[in-house]
Amino acid sequence: MITVTNVGLQYGDRKLFDEVNIKFTPGNCYGLIGANGAGKSTFIKILSGEIEPQQGDVHMKPGQRLAVLKQNHFEYEEVEVLTTVIMGHARLYQVMQEKDAIYMKEEFSDEDGIKAAELEGEFAEMNGWEAESEAAILLKGLGISEELHSKKMADLTGSEKVKVLLAQALFGEPDVLLLDEPTNHLDIKAIEWLEEFLINFENTVIVVSHDRHFLNKVCTHIADLDFGKIQIYVGNYDFWYESSQLAQKMAQDQNKKKEEKIKELQSFIARFSANASKSKQATSRKKLLDKIELDDIKPSSRKYPYVHFSLGREIGNDVLRVEGITKTIDGEKVLNNVSFTMDKEDKITLVGDNEIAKTTLFKILTGEMEPDSGTYKWGVTTSQAYFPKDNSAYFEGSDLNLVDWLRQYSPEDDSDTFLRGFLGRMLFSGEEVKKKANVLSGGEKVRCMLSKMMLSGANVLLLDEPTNHLDLESITAVNNGLINYKGAMIFTSHDHQFNETIANRVIELTSDGVTDKQMTFNEYLETTKK
Repeated sequence: MITVTNVGLQYGDRKLFDEVNIKFTPGNCYGLIGANGAGKSTFIKILSGEIEPQQGDVHMKPGQRLAVLKQNHFEYEEVEVLTTVIMGHARLYQVMQEKDAIYMKEEFSDEDGIKAAELEGEFAEMNGWEAESEAAILLKGLGISEELHSKKMADLTGSEKVKVLLAQALFGEPDVLLLDEPTNHLDIKAIEWLEEFLINFENTVIVVSHDRHFLNKVCTHIADLDFGKIQIYVGNYDFWYESSQLAQKMAQDQNKKKEEKIKELQSFIARFSANASKSKQATSRKKLLDKIELDDIKPSSRKYPYVHFSLGREIGNDVLRVEGITKTIDGEKVLNNVSFTMDKEDKITLVGDNEIAKTTLFKILTGEMEPDSGTYKWGVTTSQAYFPKDNSAYFEGSDLNLVDWLRQYSPEDDSDTFLRGFLGRMLFSGEEVKKKANVLSGGEKVRCMLSKMMLSGANVLLLDEPTNHLDLESITAVNNGLINYKGAMIFTSHDHQFNETIANRVIELTSDGVTDKQMTFNEYLETTKK
C-alpha cells in the first residue's frame, strides 16, 4: 500500500496538485489519466521520491519496496544486461556485491565469516538464489534473447534497452510498481506479455499510458487527475469514459425521472461488470461496481476535439492499384515487390516490424518519393489527404497565425469566422488562434494537421501514426471520427484499440512483399499466434 496525504505542488502561479489524499491498495492496478500537462509524470515522480511535494507526504509501510520504470536509457551502458535487471532490487544487489567482496579476500577472518553468514541468510530471504533465473525469464518474456543477457547495455538497440529497463522495474515482486508509458517502443508480443504479467501481479500498480487497450486490459481502477485533484473510479478506462459521458448526458437532461437514470446506470454497470479483466478480482470488482450510486458518477471536465471527415465527392469502385513497388534506402531494401488493390470499403492498417517501410510506402503513394521499380495508380474519382509521421515541414519557418496557416489549405475562400470556428472545434479557442504556427507543441501540430485534412473533403485518407503526441481525449475523438468516416483509408498506428475499431483489412509488409488479410486486427493477431 502507498498512502498520499494532503500532497500539494505548485510551479509559479500554476498549481499542479492541491491537498491530494489517496490510498493505493494491493491487488489493484490504477491507471493515472489526465490531460497533457496536467502533471501525471510529475505525480509519479512524487510517489517515487524523485520530487518532494511542497506540502503533505507519501507513506509506505516500513520494509516495503517500490520499483519505478527508469526513463534514462543510457544509465547502465557499461553494465551487463542480466545484472541491470537484478539492480532493480537495490538491496539484493547490494548484498550480492558485499558477499562477493568478502569471498574475494585472501585472508578470511572470523568477523568475515559471521558477516558472510548474515548476508547469506538475507540473500536467501530475498530469494537471491533464483535472481538470475527470474531476471532471465522476464527478459525472455519481453523478447530479449538469451545471447544478449551477457552483453553490455551499450551493445543493445534503443528498443531493447527499453525492454531491459522494464524488466528491471518488474524484477523481484516489488510491493508498489510505478510505470510511466511502459508500452512505448514495445512490439505487440511484448505488450501482450506485459498485460498478462500485470493482470497476474498481486501487489500495487500505478500506470500512466496513452494506450487505451492496455488500460482496459490491466486496470481495476482509474485515477483521474483534474483541477489539481485526483479522483479514484472503479473499473477500466472505457468504464470511466462511458460513465463520465453518461453523467454529462444526465446533467444536460434534467427532465428525465431519476428512476429512469438509475435503471440506465444499472444496465450500464451490468454490461461492464461482465468485462472485468483480472479473473482473480472479477467478483470483487463487480461488487464495487454494484455499489456505485448515481451521485458517484460525475461529468468529466475534459474537452474533446470534434473530429469529422466529410467527403467532397462520392468515391468510385476503382480506388488504388499497387504493382511490384520496390525501394532500397541506404543499402537496405525496405519494400520488396509490394502489390495490392484497394476498394472503396477498405480501411487498411499497415503492420510490420520495419517502421521505415511503412512510412516509405506512404511517401511513395503521396508522390513524395519515387519507387525504384513498380507502379501505383489512384482511381479518377479519388482525392487524397495525407497525415505524415513527421509534420515539421508544414510548420518550420512559418510566421503565420493559425487562421492564416489553415487558410493555405482551404479549397474555398473561407472567412476568418469559418476558419476560427473550424479551429475552435479542434480546441483552439479565443486568442489561441493568433498563435504562430512555428511555436506549436507536438499535440497542437497534430490537431492542426487533422484540421487541414478535414477541410480538404478527401475521400481517401492516408495516416502515418496519427495518434502520436495526442492525449487520451484527442485520441478518443480521432478514433471515433475515423470510425464514422465513409471513405477509404490506409493507416498505421501502435494503438491497439485504434486498429481494432477502424480496420477491416490488415496488410503486413514483409521482406518478400505483403501478407494481405481481409479481417479485423484482433483476428489478425490470432493468426500470428498459430
